[in-house]
Amino acid sequence: MLFFDLFMQGLLQGGNYALIAIGLTLVYGLLRILHVAHAGLYTLGGYVAVLVTNATGSFTLGLMVSMFGVGVVGMVIYRLIYQPILNRPPFVALIASIGLFIAMEEIYRIIFGPYGITFIDAPLQDTFAFGGTYLRQCEIGAMLLAALLIAGLTLFTKYSRIGIAWRATVTDPGMAQSFGVDVLQVRYLNFFIGSAMAAGAGSMVALMNNLVEPTMGSVPSYKALAIIVLGGLGNVRGTFIASLVIGVAETFGTLYLGDYLDRDSIAFALLILVLMVKPTGLFAKG
Repeated sequence: MLFFDLFMQGLLQGGNYALIAIGLTLVYGLLRILHVAHAGLYTLGGYVAVLVTNATGSFTLGLMVSMFGVGVVGMVIYRLIYQPILNRPPFVALIASIGLFIAMEEIYRIIFGPYGITFIDAPLQDTFAFGGTYLRQCEIGAMLLAALLIAGLTLFTKYSRIGIAWRATVTDPGMAQSFGVDVLQVRYLNFFIGSAMAAGAGSMVALMNNLVEPTMGSVPSYKALAIIVLGGLGNVRGTFIASLVIGVAETFGTLYLGDYLDRDSIAFALLILVLMVKPTGLFAKG
């Protein structure tokens, strides 16, 4: 019974990690940019969801507004921050992204205060028994949202014209452009979808914790980097599997290794072990 409970909690945590890390790996796969400020969008998604839910009483509306609004913000970030420096060395974009992330945290602290905000009346808090373990409605909702968004992204990239153009741009941008693919449109769409997924994760974590604070994205920012390296840089499927692996490893590791390792250090311990055996990550592309 304890094993199943830990496993379910690990899948829940891994699903949230996947929503954050997949958006990050989409950006890296297309532009070879480590988009650290992605974690700032995750935090922004939580703030928007709380504010809209408190104003309207509808978490569904808050989630939708959060995902759409933060998706648009992601497109603006690409246009203003990354597009002008795409021809510069990769470390330039990385420095810009880190600076943007720090600035976003400070802006949240100035606008919303240092202690965070909460839902006035947090919805979806009822508990259900599931296979001998107890899960809240919001936790079940988080797993369903992660599964729905990731499945939708998979179908979109495999079967839609835009999705096929997207994959072609990732593989060979020059060739894709020569066949009439609008590379700029693909990049905007990439940032919109990745940012919207981060906002969905931030909204659900805000609901589960009933708290959004300025530094909420600090731990996910470096943990998502560990996940995309573990899954193979730019590999969406590998990122998803690595997210679940780390989520499950953390829950079991907290119980059995808690005296030796902090929960947040388990992801990096696992990363180091894997890279010692397979330096390219578990699912690196050729």
